[in-house]
Amino acid sequence: MTLKKNDIVNLTITSATAEGSGVGRTDDGIAVFVQGSAIGDELKVRILKVKKTYAFGKIEEILVPSKARITPDCENFMKCGGCTWRHISYEEECKIKQQRVEDAVTRIGGLDNVVFKPIISSDNITRYRNKAQYPVGLDRDGNVVTGFYSFHSHRIINCTDCILQPEIFARVIEITKDFIAKTNTEIYDETTGKGRLRHIYIRIGEVSGELMVCYVVNANGLKQEDLLVKMLKSELPQLKSVIINSNREKTNVVLGRKNRTIYGSDYITDTLCGLQFKISPFSFWQINRKQAEKLYGKAKEYANLKSDEILLDLYCGTGTIGLTMADSCKQLIGAEIVEDAVKDANENAKANGIENARFICGDASDAAFQLEKEGLKPDCVILDPPRKGCGEELVKTISRMSPSRVVYVSCDPATLARDLKFFTENGYTPKEITPCDMFSGTSHVESVALIERN
Repeated sequence: MTLKKNDIVNLTITSATAEGSGVGRTDDGIAVFVQGSAIGDELKVRILKVKKTYAFGKIEEILVPSKARITPDCENFMKCGGCTWRHISYEEECKIKQQRVEDAVTRIGGLDNVVFKPIISSDNITRYRNKAQYPVGLDRDGNVVTGFYSFHSHRIINCTDCILQPEIFARVIEITKDFIAKTNTEIYDETTGKGRLRHIYIRIGEVSGELMVCYVVNANGLKQEDLLVKMLKSELPQLKSVIINSNREKTNVVLGRKNRTIYGSDYITDTLCGLQFKISPFSFWQINRKQAEKLYGKAKEYANLKSDEILLDLYCGTGTIGLTMADSCKQLIGAEIVEDAVKDANENAKANGIENARFICGDASDAAFQLEKEGLKPDCVILDPPRKGCGEELVKTISRMSPSRVVYVSCDPATLARDLKFFTENGYTPKEITPCDMFSGTSHVESVALIERN
């Protein structure tokens, strides 16, 4: 039987993709991807699109639900592009994430001697985020909407209170909408590039309680900024900072390059692993602080530093990972391409009385190459790259420096697997990997890997 659009087929879901679709196979062996399904579901599925060796479908009827299936706790689930796993138990979500990491490393990396430790699960699976970026737009009736983009689109799904965010963020949105109505603030239109207010960007210090509200505008500022500050201050006693960020570019990048503080401080502070850190709008700061402490604890365990050793922290951001390990080594050197982050890292070291650390501004590959030319021989290298990973050239540069241990913190199993393969080709052996669930409900999974020189 040739599968075609609008056919109804019976499927049993046997696996799941990284993006959250369940996968079942027809009697002819064709894989069908079904969004919103769960492993173990027995379904009637309507075929939406047919490719040569696979197809996409949607659930017409759940014949026998998976034992892992639960009722979603968010009305916007399957509408907004944030969460993937609100329809299955947390235990099942962790199993899927564990399997995703193991499959990537064994299939893409071709590695079969790595020890996989159980995933580090989260104590909090709601209200764990300390940062949110809300796009602002208008619906068809001209009403202001704020929320999150629909999956693979720039259509804003209106969301007044996301259950991944602190409740105070919803109050900031309400106050801002009141301000927009009172002042007739123009809303930015992505299509035309006209209008003023683009995004509302909020950060909070979980330990300090300090709140930062940043408005991204297609201009130098907002009209009646004094009124905005007054409205925020009157209802938010923990407000520490209000910032205007100017972004006039026609781009998907949220933040522009220029900040102007209209109330309070240029930054907020928070605590991680017993250290205090300054967080500016541009600072990289782990979104789930409690899980970050667990992740960094595992990274420190893998680093296994001694008091006479040198630690090199590449992609160091504001210095968080390296600084939490500085008390265990002789010297910490961090490298980061974002200039403001390097400034924050040096200030964070000073604020915490850490005198054996220095941070340099530069691309990780360039910085590693420069330190290699200086004759630096680190005993351990920490890597925490963006989603694209490190790449072969950086791996080669690190290998020439001959650290005995490399600790790789990854936010993408596929690029981790690729880079681990590069390490094996350059005299290193991946020994152990621990997945970590930093972003419960979503498709994302972090990992930390221990790599040792042969």
